[in-house]
Amino acid sequence: MDEKNLNEREHQDIPTKSEEAAVENTQQEIPVMDKIGVPSADAPAQSKGGKGWMIASIVLAAALVVVLIYPTFQKADGEAAVATVNGQDITKNELYDKLVQAGGESTLQSMITQELVDQEAAKAKITVTDADINNEIEDLKKQFGGEEGLNSALSQSGMTMDVLKEQLPLQVKIRKLLEPKVKITDKDIQTYFNENKASLGSEEQVRASHILVKTKEEADAIEKQLKSGGDFAALAKEKSGDPGSKDKGGDLGFFKRSDMVAEFSNAAFKMKVGEVSEPVKSQYGYHIIKVTDHKDAVTPTLEKSKEEIRKTLISQKVNEMSGTWMQTLTSGAKITNTLADAKKPDASAAPEASAKPEASAAAQ
Repeated sequence: MDEKNLNEREHQDIPTKSEEAAVENTQQEIPVMDKIGVPSADAPAQSKGGKGWMIASIVLAAALVVVLIYPTFQKADGEAAVATVNGQDITKNELYDKLVQAGGESTLQSMITQELVDQEAAKAKITVTDADINNEIEDLKKQFGGEEGLNSALSQSGMTMDVLKEQLPLQVKIRKLLEPKVKITDKDIQTYFNENKASLGSEEQVRASHILVKTKEEADAIEKQLKSGGDFAALAKEKSGDPGSKDKGGDLGFFKRSDMVAEFSNAAFKMKVGEVSEPVKSQYGYHIIKVTDHKDAVTPTLEKSKEEIRKTLISQKVNEMSGTWMQTLTSGAKITNTLADAKKPDASAAPEASAKPEASAAAQ
């Protein structure tokens, strides 16, 4: 369940899934989504957290992109009004200056970074396919515990899935450029397996829906309706006292035994898929439970985990290498950044500025 539902459950007499670890993990990852996914030349090395750095890249304001890539503010019409307030003009030049102040330098630097990566990808004949993007999204879903977890993280970061898809090609290009430089040995895989064995496996899980009511009489009445052919989801929406699940037909998603209160788990984990329980009493009231799916526990083995571990280690290595690689790429390029140069007090007086355009390389 999402964070909103978890918060609601703190104030309701209803069972709670213990998702503290998952929430904590998501909260650690979410800030990355507000940052540029491509490290700048002097960016510190990212943590060894897999592909967290790839979650987001360049977020560009549409208006600012337009004015920086296709400047409409030519000297000839820079004084033309783009708006008028009580007879007072706001000119194109004034609008441009405000847009630059609001984020022009960082946006332009992001575009420079994008162009550098695009040029390297073109040299290496690297392309990005729809399958590449879909694979990236599937990997992110796994990292965030499923589609719901990823969507929640995106929402909290002010992003949408469409925006993410637009940004991912840059990350794919960087990965494809750097992956050939990464070497993972069998010893590396064995070490990772030994150190992370517990997290590679999974406990037995059940997916269930429930209808929660306060009294035994209410529960008995609902049970009778179900036995007479009543629709479980419809009754949950109508009668359940759990605001976090009732609108979803009582669906609680998958959960481990320890995620629910003992009475609830003891009943659910004994049931077969499709089975509906008698009223189950807990400290929150009376539940009627319907089990809808089941996952057996998975004990990890080196052989089964090998490829997953290899992918994780490659992502970590790409993460570690990306900052230095971007710095080297930037320092070797000839870049002119007029926004950055304009802030230098002696920019116009520097005799070597025009002779050596690479001196203004924007690796900020």
